[in-house]
Order: sequence, then structure tokens, then C-alpha cells
Amino acid sequence: MKAQNRSSLRVAIIGGGAAGFFAAFSVKEHHKGAQVVIFEKSNKVLAKVKISGGGRCNVTNACFSASQLSKFYPRGEKEMKKAFSVFQAKDTVEWFAKRGVSLKAESDNRMFPVTDDSQTIIDCFLEEAKLKNIQLLKLTPISKITPEKTGYTLHHIASREHFDKVIIATGGSPKESGMYWLRQLGLSISPPVPSLFTFNIPGDQVKTLMGLVVENATVRIQGTKLKYSGPVLITHWGMSGPAVLKLSAWGAKMLAEKKYQFKIQINWLSIKSEEEAHDILKKADASIRAKKIMNANPFGLPNRMWAFLLQKVKINPDMKWFDLSKKSLNQLLNTLLNDIYEVSGKTTFKEEFVTCGGVKLSEIDMTSMESKALKNLYFAGEVMDVDGITGGFNFQAAWTTGYIAGQLK
Repeated sequence: MKAQNRSSLRVAIIGGGAAGFFAAFSVKEHHKGAQVVIFEKSNKVLAKVKISGGGRCNVTNACFSASQLSKFYPRGEKEMKKAFSVFQAKDTVEWFAKRGVSLKAESDNRMFPVTDDSQTIIDCFLEEAKLKNIQLLKLTPISKITPEKTGYTLHHIASREHFDKVIIATGGSPKESGMYWLRQLGLSISPPVPSLFTFNIPGDQVKTLMGLVVENATVRIQGTKLKYSGPVLITHWGMSGPAVLKLSAWGAKMLAEKKYQFKIQINWLSIKSEEEAHDILKKADASIRAKKIMNANPFGLPNRMWAFLLQKVKINPDMKWFDLSKKSLNQLLNTLLNDIYEVSGKTTFKEEFVTCGGVKLSEIDMTSMESKALKNLYFAGEVMDVDGITGGFNFQAAWTTGYIAGQLK
């Protein structure tokens, strides 16, 4: 840090979400005498923390290698790899443990507080803020930031105040207009677009299977190399589940360009070829050939999905396997491995809204999170053009960038 009387250091943090709070804690850890003020425009802080993970808060992911962890970021992989060498998921677990909050990993590596209650995380943060003497101003939106010779003047409803350093942690914005004030500072913004969303499939009978999960399917955006495997959930809108949400993150910018009109191909079995499917049938042949096709499903699909796909290819479910023609069998296998659906539109989660886009990473020194053009101005969290797939990765990016920004290097 530049030579400065640390006891008089005034630091403003704009945004009372995950990244803002963590940046505030980091400032107080690295600059104990600093005065830290968090400005939050709404009357609630940590709103996303509260509702994330179905109210349990998916704090991070049990991926403890910086290089592996960075691979879960469609935007910012290279930059986050360096950042994770400073503060990664293992450090997050330790940080919470030191404050009496134990985290547990589930079978898919998502990590939650052992209480299964996001309020545990919120209480921990509010207690830490109190302990560290961090001032929290709610219902105080910042209308303007004016760069001065030293530091910045922040304009808000009550007055205007001078700060030596400012950390912007305002989160993602669903519209570019929400980032206009950053453009006014001369920063380049990558237009924000939704990054985690479900696929709407209007008018398709598949929605009659609402609530059904196929545990291991592969979803591909037709005409591209983009695909993802995992559970697929049928909803009253269309399709969701980890495979769809992760695919939406990787394809966020491309799908926005397509105006969310595209086709998906689904391999319901997640096996590589029809040959493999034929092998499964051969092995099961003796035990199924005399049985009704509906009652003898050798692929382990949920019964409702099996019935739906048989109906789709016009196979009589009461027919015996040995009566099935070669043509009908090939049609069935093709549908199991290449089922095509027309997507028209998306559905985002209002509160758990994740965007890609934001301040371009090329304009940020990722070793400090400081603006390359504007000294003493730092960034943390989703306001930057960084986003992870679902699974605790967006919160981990908030903790990591907040921690580094708070060092005020």
C-alpha cells in the first residue's frame, strides 16, 4: 500500500451483498485502523445469501485446487485461476470455521452450513461487521462518484462524503442502464445478459412430465459444440436442472444473440452411440423379449419418461419386445439418444439472478482488483465480467474478489 496514515484511511464499499461484506472484512483485516462504510441502496443486506440454495446458502464448492476451480467459470477462467492462488474454496471453509460456522459438502460437492440455514451465514456476517466496527448504511444509494486528486467524493441522498478508496460491489445488473454510472467513470462495460436460466419449451407435451428428473442426461445446443451432462428436471415451463442451468451459463452470450430461440438435442441415456444401446438390449434380450415394452425398460429411465418416449415414436406400449420391428427400434434408439426440442424463451430466478457482463476484466488489475485507469477504485463480485456455473461458484468468486480488493494493494 502507498505510504499513508492508516488510522485515517476511509474506505467506502458500494453494495451490501456477499462481495461487499467480504471486502469490508478484508479491509479491516489488512488495515485495522481504517474507517469502513458499506452503502446499500435497499433496506436489505445479503438478500441473495438469504435465498440462495433454496434458503440453505450454497456457500462454495468442495473443489480445493485453484486450477480446477477456475474451470467452472465461463467468463474469467484465466483471471480467476490467479485470484484463487490468493484465496480459494479451502480458505473460505477455514474463514467460516474460525468464526464458528461449519460447512459440509454434499455428494455433488456443493457446500452448505451444517445448519442448512442461510441465516447462519447472515448472522455470522452481521456479527463480524459489528465486531469490526464496520458502518452499514441501508437505503443509501450512491448517485454519483467524483474522482478527486486524492480519493473520491460519493454523492448520496443525505450528503456527499470523501473517501480515500472505494470498492464497488454492486452485483450484476439485468439491464445495461443499471451500469450507466460506471460508464460515466470511463469504464468499459460488457453488456449484461442472464447467465443461469431454464429453457422454455412452449406447446410441447414433455411438460406433462412436470416434476420428473432424469438423473443423467446430456443436453446439447444444436449446431454448436456446447453440451453438458447431469440431471434434467422437467418443469411447467420446459426444462431445468443442473445440466440445463450449467449449459445456460456456458452459452449465455451466444443464446442471448439468438434471442433465446434455438434447438436442443437430448441424449436421455448419456451413452455415446446406438451401438452401445444395442449392446444393452442384447444383454437384456433373454429377460425382456417376451415382456411388454412398457414393463421392460432396459435403460433405467423413469417410467413416465419411458412411456412418453414410446408414445412419441408411436410404439404400442403393450407390444412385446420380440414383435418390435427393426425400423421402430431404430426410431426409439434415435429418440433416446437425439431427442430434439425447440426452445423459445427463458425463465430466470428473480432473486438468484446471475448475469454475465459487467466491468471488463481487461480494465482491472486482477492481482489487486484495482481499476487500471482509476487509482484507488476497486471491484468485487458480479459487477465484474466474471460468472460461474451453478454449484457455489458465484459466491466463491465474491469471497475471492472481495478478499483481494480489501487488501487495497
